[in-house]
Amino acid sequence: MTSILIVKTGALGDVLRTTAILPGLCERYADCRVTWLTAPSAVDLLRLNRRVAEVIALDTKSPEEVERTLERLKLTTWDRLLSFDDEEPLCRLASALTAKRLSGAFLDGYGRRAYTADVGPWFDMGLLSVHGKTRADRLKVENRKSHPAIFAEMLGIGIGKPTLEIDEAARRFGDGFAARTKLLARGTVIGLNTGAGGRWHSKTLTVEKTAELARRLDRELSGKVTFLLLGGPGEVERNRAIVEALGQSVSLVDGGCDNGLLEFAALVSKCDLLVTSDSLALHVALAREVRTVVFFAPTSAAEIELYGLGEKVVSTAPDYCSYKPDADVSSITPERIAAAVLRQLPKRA
Repeated sequence: MTSILIVKTGALGDVLRTTAILPGLCERYADCRVTWLTAPSAVDLLRLNRRVAEVIALDTKSPEEVERTLERLKLTTWDRLLSFDDEEPLCRLASALTAKRLSGAFLDGYGRRAYTADVGPWFDMGLLSVHGKTRADRLKVENRKSHPAIFAEMLGIGIGKPTLEIDEAARRFGDGFAARTKLLARGTVIGLNTGAGGRWHSKTLTVEKTAELARRLDRELSGKVTFLLLGGPGEVERNRAIVEALGQSVSLVDGGCDNGLLEFAALVSKCDLLVTSDSLALHVALAREVRTVVFFAPTSAAEIELYGLGEKVVSTAPDYCSYKPDADVSSITPERIAAAVLRQLPKRA
């Protein structure tokens, strides 16, 4: 049996999109047993994945927990260790384990964070880049390959797709929510996830633009649509403002901002199409095979593979893909997004 350890924590969306490597790994190593080390908050994204034998949750801010986890992982000689995080505790952990082949980040002989040459195509564009930040940023802008394509090439596997299974409790939650709110009464359901948490202001569509988008689509679809408003804990006030801005002008159901990951996925699964920023919701929709229109300003559209499930609306401003919190979003308009939505809706199977 081929033992594979994947170390990937970080943003929840990044964890979910990285599950795209699993089909290819399991095809290349037919007898593999995959263990995935991740943050406690990401466990629900992985625990039902049939290609992951074990999920280990690790709080990297706890030295005691890091040490306990390290001692546990040392009991195995790993055939492949895929270390995809650049945090110092995780680099140290990767360096301390016994692996026949390490790909990814580790601590070198001087205690400095480094990465193996085979994962250069990805890490060269990141904070650890051997080329320095200026060149790394330029490589990010110049890149035209998607995240799954880059990882497949690095690992010598086929390009895969992320998956996210939901359990029976989450499925019942979604069904109950839809019945209680009469979500499906008008036929088409369009999800609106136009925020992006607290950090990335330039990833978001403003409250005013979100309301204008909903009204425009409602007119184009002759009122035969219900909008499902989605968001996370940091978007309570923002979503409340969207509800107030729209009033009774469209059929709008507030999905709430306090749902668990699988409950959130169950709500996304009720949508015919999701309009979203480059956020966790995007990756949930793709993993659940929900058609998606996603807009990009500060981040790279090229990195995202939509798997034929939607369309990208990309900023035309000079600072596109600058990773600036205040990047110019003026070219991300309700008109452009609405046009993309209308192109994509008829394609739903």
